[in-house]
Order: sequence, then structure tokens, then C-alpha cells
Amino acid sequence: MKKQINKELIFVLVLGLIAVLTLGIGYRTIIREAAPEPPAAPPEIPSVTPPTATAEKGVKKFASEDEFKKYLQEAQAQAEYFGGFGLGIGGEVMREMMPSMEAPQIMEKAAPAAAPERVSETTVQVSGIDEPDIVKTDGQEIYFASRLTRIVEPMPLMEEAPGISLPKIMLPIREQGNVNAVKAFPPGELKKDSQIDKFGDLLLSKNTLVIFSESRFYPYFYPYKDQGRSIAGYDVSDAKSPKKKWEIKLDKNTQIAGSRLYKNKIYLVTKNPIAESRPCPIQPLIMEDTPTIIDCKEIYHPTIPIPSDTTFTASIIDPASGKIEKNVSFVGSSASSVLYVSENALYLTYSYNESALKFIADFFKTKTQDIVPASFIQKLEKLSGYDIGENTKMLEFQTNWQKYLTSLDEDERLKIENELSNRMSQYHKEHKREFEKTGIVKISLDDFNAIATGNAPGRPLNQFALDEYNNHLRIATTIGQSGFGFFAGRGGSESENDVYVLDEKLNIRGSVQGLGLTERIYSVRFIEDKGYVVTFRQTDPLYVLDLSDPAKPELKGELKIPGYSAYLNPITKDKILGFGKEGSQVKISLFDVSQPTQPAEKDKYILDEYWSEVLSTHHAFLLDKKHEIFFLPGGKGGYVFSYKNDKLELRKAISGVSAKRAVYINDYLYIIAEDKITVLNEIDWEKINELEL
Repeated sequence: MKKQINKELIFVLVLGLIAVLTLGIGYRTIIREAAPEPPAAPPEIPSVTPPTATAEKGVKKFASEDEFKKYLQEAQAQAEYFGGFGLGIGGEVMREMMPSMEAPQIMEKAAPAAAPERVSETTVQVSGIDEPDIVKTDGQEIYFASRLTRIVEPMPLMEEAPGISLPKIMLPIREQGNVNAVKAFPPGELKKDSQIDKFGDLLLSKNTLVIFSESRFYPYFYPYKDQGRSIAGYDVSDAKSPKKKWEIKLDKNTQIAGSRLYKNKIYLVTKNPIAESRPCPIQPLIMEDTPTIIDCKEIYHPTIPIPSDTTFTASIIDPASGKIEKNVSFVGSSASSVLYVSENALYLTYSYNESALKFIADFFKTKTQDIVPASFIQKLEKLSGYDIGENTKMLEFQTNWQKYLTSLDEDERLKIENELSNRMSQYHKEHKREFEKTGIVKISLDDFNAIATGNAPGRPLNQFALDEYNNHLRIATTIGQSGFGFFAGRGGSESENDVYVLDEKLNIRGSVQGLGLTERIYSVRFIEDKGYVVTFRQTDPLYVLDLSDPAKPELKGELKIPGYSAYLNPITKDKILGFGKEGSQVKISLFDVSQPTQPAEKDKYILDEYWSEVLSTHHAFLLDKKHEIFFLPGGKGGYVFSYKNDKLELRKAISGVSAKRAVYINDYLYIIAEDKITVLNEIDWEKINELEL
């Protein structure tokens, strides 16, 4: 009987394993082969102005589909060995913490007497360049995308037998919601005007409300209505009766990487997984049932092969009509790409690693001549110079290395392995900046062409790690969190953090290196000619950088305090708010950086909250300089703090609400929760009105 049960259990477990593997293969198929086969004779392309065919330094366009495929093969061959036999390319910079952000910009209006004089805007990175968020206001109406979630219980892979527990799969969370239009001003007339049966992030351009409606992957048996993935523009000149003006649908494989609103134009970046069988053309957007088709010859790529799994397309869209005016496409890596938009250019980064064999050959040549035969080193140097794929080179190297090791007795082999492991660890510390790179593509907002490319060592955290000032790009990176080399398995390497200053052609002018040894960047803030970087491992170092001379940036000061700051928000040129955690609680710090050589924590406040949404998105933060207060949401409610006289004081707490955002209109603060809006008078902090949603 026992043997029979064991046989049945083994049989069930094997079936479960097969199912898991089948799901895994299916998932990889979705990622790698998701792009549809483009039509043999594509329909007429919408009116789009393509970029010029000029190939810039470090980037050029594919000449054909075959060239695209060859590029992918070379890049993939190189990528395969980043994780092979001890190369250990892993430990990407973690990105769960968001960095610093700009204070919200005040929109001063010369309006009729009945209109408000002060209206807050979404907290953004660059003043004047709006970012999508779940709340927008024009001072009269508040538009709020309310998100409701339904969590589906995990389901077993197959019917469970009595007494036997089988693996389960977690179904995706289903997001449902809508966009509420709420009459906000005057606050005494607070009421819900209308509702749009969409949900997603919002942009507001004059009288057009743009909704970025993103759906998730749902199994076919989900009993819910799929609203589809699209970008839609609504005329809200009459907020009581919004009317859809246009809609751009996303191809089933298209995801939105980011977007901005600048000078009444939407700058949209989408990404499509590359199908190796047919990587191009692609058709990311569909306007009125007609797809925008990007041909192979209109897709840029770095001149050196980098591991690429995604084609990015940047587009300019007129929010009034939905017309796609221009676009430009390029390949990169979706996992480590960062979008930053300035007033002059759009920057997109991609991460890559230089040839591992190149570094292995140099290591043997410079570090092992006393323990490895010269003949082996000479063969390796020749192999490194061959014009063949990285895959073939690494296989040949592995074969030759194994032959050499087997020629040694066990004692000598053990000695060699230990010596090489230690020497490679030291070599990696000395050369890691040459191996781990971030490529940068710069696209001019004037003509929307790729005008420059460059690179910097390491990996940026997110959009706030980049900043443009006086025609120079500053980028903060973490280095050394991915290993390289045949012997990188032991000892590892210490991470550290750098800041680089690049000129308008993306050539490095200067750098500050070696910040926070063994730590990684948690937040970055650039303010004019100063830079502020927070790294963390056990303490929270705040570094102050003088970037006034691009060729000679300097580390001016350093402050170490407990905990960490997940982002920084300037309130004046010399005062910065830091938000993060100390232990298990949310911490707010007020930093004085008026003396760059001696930054100080003027005050701090420990909030009885485990988490705040401000730690995951800068849009959740609101600053009102007139009243010297700021708002942040928490799990237990919403909080209004004063920073007057360099003291952090909790002025008002709204309990029992799932606070998401806050806006101010004149001297009224509107705290927006999932199910209600509460209006406070900023003069005495009394509740003025409340609206149930």
C-alpha cells in the first residue's frame, strides 16, 4: 500500500512539474515571440514624419530585417555567457525605492474674479513638463482616477487528491475603476459632475483630458469586461458631459514606458518585445483601425551589439486631435531602461556589458604571467581578436582552459584555482567601470531625431538619476553590483556610486567617483549646479556635490545619519526634505545644505506608519510654499506637516481614509482618498466640506 501511494505521489508531482514547466515555456514564448507577424503588404501608414537617415556616432539604423536578426544573434550570444559558467552577471541595482522630486509648480492665473488665484500642479521632475498621474485639476474641476482591485485566490494546477497538496498559480490582480470629474471650486459646491468608464493615469491639456488606460494580462476565463489598452482624449470643456474626441489603441504587445506633456504636446515612449523570428516591422499604435508601422530601416541600434529584447518608439501626439505627428524607434533592454525628458531633449538609457572575453584575456595577460604558461595566454589573446561571435569565443576558451587544468596534478590545480579567484576579484575592482555600462540615446525635441549617443559606467536608479543643466547631462550610477569574468564567483566586488557630467554630445567631461563603498544609490536630486546623492546599507550618507565646473565636479560634504532617505524634495535652494524609513517606520528629515561642506539634519519626524505612497511615487507628495506645509499619504490616513522655522510639525491628520493625493486651490487643501474627498481650510485647518465618492 505504501509503495502504491508513493507511486501515485511521484506521478502527481511529475505532472505538476510538467505543468509548471509548460507555463514557464508559455510565458517565455509570450515574451520572446509575442509580436504579431506583420502583414506582407502593410496598409498605408498614418501621417507621420519619420526621422532622418543620418547615422550618428554610436548609433545607426538597420539596413534590413536580416541585419536586425544578425544584430540580435550577436548580442544574444554575448548575453548568454554573462550568466554562464561563473560569469555571474546578476545583482542588478534594486529599484523599489523612488528618488527625489521637484516641488509642485504653482499655476498663477490671470482669470476672472470668480476663478481661483492659486492652483497646485502634479509634483514633477522638471518644471513645466507634466507627468501622468491619477489626479489632475484645473482649479475648477478635480479629475481623479479611482482604482479598485480584486484579488483572485490562487488556483491549483490540477485537481488535488485527498491528503496531497499541489503547487498553485497566482492569478493576476484585476484592476477596476473609473475617472471621476468633481466640481471643486468653490469648496462649498463640492459635488461629483460626471464619471468616465475608464481608469488609468491622466494628463490635462487645456480642455482635453487624456486617459492612459492600461489593462493587465487576464486568462480567457476571467468573467470581467476588458476595457482594452488605449490612450483616449476627452473634451471636458463641459465637465458634466465629457465627450470622447479620439482614441489610440495599443497593439496587444505594446506597453507604455513613459510619457510627458510639454508645450501642449504629448511625448510618448512605448516598448514592444522583440520577436526573434521576425523583429520588424512593428506596429505599436493603432489610430482609427490603422496601425502606425515602423519599418526595419527606421529603427536605430547601438553600433556595438548589446543584449536587446525591446524596441522602443518615441512619438509626439497632439492632445487636441490625437494625431501622431512624429516618431523615432530604437532597440534596447526593457529591464534597465530609464526615460528622462528635459526642455531640450528626450533621453533613454539602456544597460549593457562589454565583452567578457576581452577582460578575461587582459586579466590573464596582466595578472597571471607568473602562474599560467605564456603559450596559453598567447592563444587567448589571438582568440580575443578573432572576428567571430562571443558565444564561439567563450566555448573555445572554456575548452582550452579545461584542457590546461586537466594537465595539472590535483595539488597544483587547487592552488591555481585559488590564486586566480583572488586575483580576478582584485582585477574586477580595478576595471569594473570599463565593463558595466549604461548607453544613452539623446533625441532632440526640435526635430525628433537621435542627435547623440554616449555612455557612462554603472547603472542609473531611475529618471531622477539624470538631469540636464546648462547643456550638460548629469547622471548618477551604481557600479559593481554585477560581476564579470571566469573567476568572479568568489570574493565578489564592492559596489560604489559615481556621478558623471557629460557635454551636449554626451562625452564625459568630469566625474565624482567612489561614493558609498559597498552601498547603492537610494535617491538622487540635482538642483542647478549642486547634486545630492543618498546611498544606503547600514547608515544614510547624504553626499553634497559641487557641479559648477563640469570638468571638475567635486564632493563637498557628507552627512551620515540612521536609516535612509528614499527621495529628496527641495523646499528652497538650501533646504531639502528627505523621506524614507528608520527601522520599520517612515522618517521625515529636514536637511540644511546652505554650507555644502557641512550639511546638517535640522529636524526629523518619525511617523507611526510602516509605509507611505510617497516612497514609491513622487506624485503623491504636495508642497504648499505659501503656507509652508506639505502633504503625504500613509496607510492610516493623510498627514499635513509644517516646516516653518526649520521645525517639522504635524499640523493635521485625517484618519480612517485611504489617502492618495492632495491638491490646493486658493487656501483650501483637498485630500483625495479612494472613496472620498475632504476639504480643509489652510488658515485654521478646519474641515470645510466632504464628498463621498
